[in-house]
Amino acid sequence: MPGKSCLKIATIALILLVFACVLGAQFPASAQEKTNPVKPSPESLAKGKKLYNIDCAMCHGENGDGKGDMASDIKNVTDFTNPDVQKSATDGHWFQIIRKGKGDMPPEGERAKDDDVWNVVNYIRAFAKK
Repeated sequence: MPGKSCLKIATIALILLVFACVLGAQFPASAQEKTNPVKPSPESLAKGKKLYNIDCAMCHGENGDGKGDMASDIKNVTDFTNPDVQKSATDGHWFQIIRKGKGDMPPEGERAKDDDVWNVVNYIRAFAKK
């Protein structure tokens, strides 16, 4: 029954290929390499802070320390004040996480313009400098 064996191998290969594509599509390398086109000006930081306080502070904390009111209900809330966390991620990586979500964090999706998301990225970067 060599036909059944080949069919099983083909099915497994297809499942692995789909799985790899889904993982790659979630955070493609090109998206993580995106350069932030919005300079971290006082205006950008003010806009980022406003959006952060609306959408992010409830979990990540007002000070970015990962200790927001809802953080106790969620595992592994990112602490933006941790220099190692900031060093390990590119601006494009933060942009993708905000846009697409990650784990328990819901996606911002298309609700915000790209510049608004970049402003939030600038604001969370500022936590490491405080």
